[in-house]
Parts: sequence; structure tokens; C-alpha cells
Amino acid sequence: MRKLQAIGLVAGTILLMAPRLAAQTVCPGYSIVINTPEDELTLAYNGAENPQDQVAAVDKFVAANADSKFLPCALEYYTMAYLKLNNFAKVIENGEKAIALGHRDMMTSLNVAKAYVSAGKVSDASFDAILGAAEVIKTEGIPSRSASVSDEEWKKELDAAAAQASDWRAYMEYAFFQMIQREPDAAKRLPWLDKFAAAYPDTPNAGQLQFQYFLVYKMTNQPDKAIEAGEKTIAADPNNLAATSLLAYDMAFVRKNVDRAEQLARKALELAAALKKPESQTDEQFKADQNNQLGMARLTMGYASYAKASAANNKKIGPAIEDLKAAADLLPGNPTLQAQALYLLGSAYEYQYPPTHKLAIDALTRGVAIPGPFQPASQKLLADVKKAAGVK
Repeated sequence: MRKLQAIGLVAGTILLMAPRLAAQTVCPGYSIVINTPEDELTLAYNGAENPQDQVAAVDKFVAANADSKFLPCALEYYTMAYLKLNNFAKVIENGEKAIALGHRDMMTSLNVAKAYVSAGKVSDASFDAILGAAEVIKTEGIPSRSASVSDEEWKKELDAAAAQASDWRAYMEYAFFQMIQREPDAAKRLPWLDKFAAAYPDTPNAGQLQFQYFLVYKMTNQPDKAIEAGEKTIAADPNNLAATSLLAYDMAFVRKNVDRAEQLARKALELAAALKKPESQTDEQFKADQNNQLGMARLTMGYASYAKASAANNKKIGPAIEDLKAAADLLPGNPTLQAQALYLLGSAYEYQYPPTHKLAIDALTRGVAIPGPFQPASQKLLADVKKAAGVK
């Protein structure tokens, strides 16, 4: 429970922005003969005044030519028209039909990915479309050179093709990281992450990939693998606040490496203090999120200072108390971590010399009022402190 609460505190940030896309070729590899139904469809589709008329043109073709070899291309036309209409369910339905028929070109793959991202949905088929696009990018991204093209013109074509392939790939990776966070079953995420790593081995988003591994390993209770992935995330992306906060917490409360925990928590504190408000958030939402980040860092720092003082049998734990007080005040948005901070704060007041029973009682009384995994320990310690203080 503690780990999941910590994950929920910082893992929701989307770290990639949607890239712009260059134009895609429609139905590459298909040759259309003049005065055939396929030619009529193409003319009708391109000449339509609006997406509704384009859908009607495809409807007419499909009704009369259900066995046509051009059917996958007609399904692609559907994805294009329905995407303009924001009918994402129809884009997905027809795109997946086209892919099932073996028609996996960039236009279809991109339209399906866009529809899934826009609809806020996720499925095995969505991941299949994205990962299958890796090979399509390699083939469609290579132009054919005609004999009449000069070396200078050919270089320009190659540069343009490379830029377009880069745009395609950037969007597919963006879509993947959008959707992997939506998969509710953490165990199902892992094989998709492995397949992504195989499909895009030289991804420029290595830090994001490792961060997703980090989250999955945490949610599936594999702490050693989680910490390893967390360190890889930080190495690839030193300014990843979510990863830094979570790794600091794990180093403190799972690995008990308080030196590394304190180092990471101080970095998280710097990153959280420097956060800029996204345009999509209100001032209140941003302040709440920032306080959560700051609070988690102060909780980890407070615990690290307390643990070091205890190990050295040093009663001077003023810094730990200050951090834990701050954490308790900053974390109302995460009651479980707030309760943890209050429990540790009460413990610290009792540990210092001389003990401050009244302040310990105040902190523990606040903690006892918060249901969750720290409530029983807070109740027991509160009873012990009251007994020591002669308070009923």
C-alpha cells in the first residue's frame, strides 16, 4: 500500500509532448486503373466537400465491392475521414480491420494511434499497431531513386525522407508512452515494455522507458528490479522529478540506504521548487501537486536524518524534526504519506533528549485520525507516550 500511494503521488505526469507530423502517403503500393471502381472511389473521396461525403463515398464502394483487393485501402480512407469527424471509435474499428487484412502502412498505423490517444483508450491492438509500425517506418521511410534524379536532388529526398521517418517514429513513441500508463494491469505492461525496447532499440526516450519499467516493478512488488530501473532512469534523465522522488523514497524505506536517499531527496526538493505551472492546471491544482512533491522529499530527508541519528546514538535530531514537520504540513493530498510523516515526527520528539511528550502527543493524535497502514503503529506509540507523560 505504501508503495502504491507513493507512486500515485508523482507518477501521473506525462513527460512527452505530441510531435508534429509530416504528410503521409495514402495506400502506398496500390496501382489504380482508370475507370475502375477503385478509380471512382479515389476521385469521389478526393472531390468530396466534407468528411461526411467522404464516408458516403467509401460506404458506396464497400457495399458494391466487398471482395475487392482494394478493400484495405478503402478502410484506410474510412480512418482518414472519421478522424476528421473525431469519431475515434470508427477510426479504430476500420484501422484494425485493415491491419488484420495485412494492410499495415504508416497512414493506417498513425490514424489508429491518434484515435487511441485522443479517445483515452488502450488495448492490445493499440500496442500492436504502434510496435508493428517500427518496421513500416523502415520501409516507407526509404524513397526510390529514379535515374533522372541528380545527386543533389537525391540527397534532398533522402534528407526529407529521414525527417519524415523521424516524425513518424516520434509520434509512435509518444503514443506508446501515453497508452502504457493507461493499462490498468501492471503485469500486462511489462511484456509491452519489452516489445517496445526490441522494436525501438535506439529510442531517444530511454529515460521514459526505464521510468515505466521502474513503475511496473514497483507495482508488481519487485523492489530490487525497481531500484535498478530507477537508477537507470535517473542516469538517462537526471531531471525526472517523479523518478527522483520515488527512488529516494525506496532507497530510504526499502533499501535503507539513507545516504543515497538523502542525496536523491535533496535533488527532488530542488526540482520540485523549480517547477513551472502547466497551462492546463489552475493555480490551486499546481500548488497542490507541487506541495505533494515537496512533501515527499521532506519526508524522505527527515527519515534519513532520523535514521542516521539513531544509528550514531545521537540525540540531536533537530533537522529531522524540521523536515518531518514540513512534510506533515505539505502532504494533505496524500493521507498515507502524511500519516507516515506524523508517526515519524512523534517518534522523533520522543527520541530526542529530553523527550517532548506534548509535541509527540500532538503529532501522533493527528496521525491516529488518518485511516491507513500507519494508524495502528501511531495508536500504540501514542498510548506509550501518554503513559510516559502521565496523561490519560
